[in-house]
Amino acid sequence: MPSSLPALTHWVETVARLTQPAHIHWCDGSDDERRALTAGMLDNGDLLPLNPQTHPDCYLHRSHPDDVARVEHLTFICTENRDDAGPNNLWLAPDEGHTRIDALFAGCMRGRTLYVVPYCMGPIDSPLARCGVEITDSPYVVANMRIMTRMGAAALARIERDGHFVKGLHSIGELDPERRYIMHFPEELTIKSYGSGYGGNALLGKKCHALRIASWQARNEGWLAEHMLIVGIQTPAGETHYIAAAFPSACGKTNLAMLIPPQAYREAGWKVWTLGDDICWMQPGADGRLWAINPEAGFFGVAPGTGNKTNRNAVEMLHHDAIFTNVALTDDNQPWWEGLDKRVPAFDWRGRPFDPGNGAAAHPNSRFTVSARQCPSYSPRMEDAHGVPISAIVFGGRRESLVPLVFEARDWCHGVLLGAAMASETTAAATGAVGVVRRDPMAMKPFCGYNFADYFAHWLSFEQPETKLPKIFHVNWFRKDADGQFLWPGFGDNLRVLEWMIRRIQGDADAVDTPIGLLPHAQDLNCDGLDCNPDQLGQLLAVDRDAWKAEIAAVRDYLQTFGERLPAALTAELDRVEAALGG
Repeated sequence: MPSSLPALTHWVETVARLTQPAHIHWCDGSDDERRALTAGMLDNGDLLPLNPQTHPDCYLHRSHPDDVARVEHLTFICTENRDDAGPNNLWLAPDEGHTRIDALFAGCMRGRTLYVVPYCMGPIDSPLARCGVEITDSPYVVANMRIMTRMGAAALARIERDGHFVKGLHSIGELDPERRYIMHFPEELTIKSYGSGYGGNALLGKKCHALRIASWQARNEGWLAEHMLIVGIQTPAGETHYIAAAFPSACGKTNLAMLIPPQAYREAGWKVWTLGDDICWMQPGADGRLWAINPEAGFFGVAPGTGNKTNRNAVEMLHHDAIFTNVALTDDNQPWWEGLDKRVPAFDWRGRPFDPGNGAAAHPNSRFTVSARQCPSYSPRMEDAHGVPISAIVFGGRRESLVPLVFEARDWCHGVLLGAAMASETTAAATGAVGVVRRDPMAMKPFCGYNFADYFAHWLSFEQPETKLPKIFHVNWFRKDADGQFLWPGFGDNLRVLEWMIRRIQGDADAVDTPIGLLPHAQDLNCDGLDCNPDQLGQLLAVDRDAWKAEIAAVRDYLQTFGERLPAALTAELDRVEAALGG
């Protein structure tokens, strides 16, 4: 299925001369192709079949032990001007970047098949969608891209109509950590990734295209590419509000996107519709509102901690047609991970007989890949070409103290400051120490493809006379008491917080005016049936002025690292909050 687009054909030929594959395969996304790829991976051990009675058409993939997470220290933004990449990114000059990584690509596909993977991020016919082509030597990547994007003949047809696409070149190489780079050339709309087969390093439509390159495109074209879930909350009155929420990886995005309302809420008529758990593209519509699509077609979710209590919808969608990566196995060949159930696995994620002395059975960043259509709360509006209107944007992170359960920004500028000031404890989704608090603006620290100061300015630019921007909120499900116990039950009960947000959107709820923002009155949160006493609720909604003064000082220090490019409006807003605290 070679392309009729000369630019694409020429690029594939150029890459083939560099990498010297034994075969070239143009992916069409068909079922026959999927079956053939799966059979080949079963033969060579890239995939292991799971129990066909309990998990039909499900497979396990085991990564190299040194290739299990994002590698931010090897991820570069290559722009002509170093300041365009910003202090939030590692930078290389484009010429140096190409030279360094092309030396690794030279001859790397000898004896392998070069797969040409045309894909569309977003519904095929959506004006908000953008297309790309990934060249890879990994059939595992092809199988995942088929689930995670609209991949194949339809995508190629759109690329040929549009006449342009994002270029992504990937090879697993030798899986040598010393020969591994993920490089982005936003001015060329090009990605090059070498030496890793792990998720976001290898599925180039995901973080590389949908966030790092797309954020650059979005800034130039007047839209937003964000690390956000999209969820629809349907009230008993039948009205659905769509909420976009940004949390760092492994901080509850998937759980919130697939939230199951508490029983009393379900009986009252509340419903939750899942549109996306990771990435959101938003663009102003003709009505002045922000309209959003999920550019992905599937979920690449973190397995550990996913169970019937935390996310029953996720568990239910994983019983067929799924790929599992680095999970453990039971003695009857079912996938298992910590938090799933009380069974004891037989084999750990490396394939060794399970021994607690070797650590967790499933890797902390083990994953599942599954079509969004298999989610019980799947929203058919996910395929709407023009997307859904966003009523609220929510920022959040994992903070044991300081940050209240929920508060509302006073206005758009204050909301941008809340996003820019976000901080969270690190998780296993990235290499490095776990549990360290770091600034992660809009949950985009690993993913923004350009200077954060310019990114903040881009966010601020959306406030125009004709716009009807969503309200902005900040949440923290993870606040603990003096004994280290969580103060809020979380999971499905987070709908109680979303209900207050919706009432604020509708003008039906009051708020307490504090220096950091607008908080709910304790009585305005529906806690019926919760084991949450007034003292706990008081702690959840407390604002410690002295602690917040220290936080604002830390935020100021962080924002000053962006120098003269930092928007003056953001500094002025910080000054306003500091003055309100009595600083």
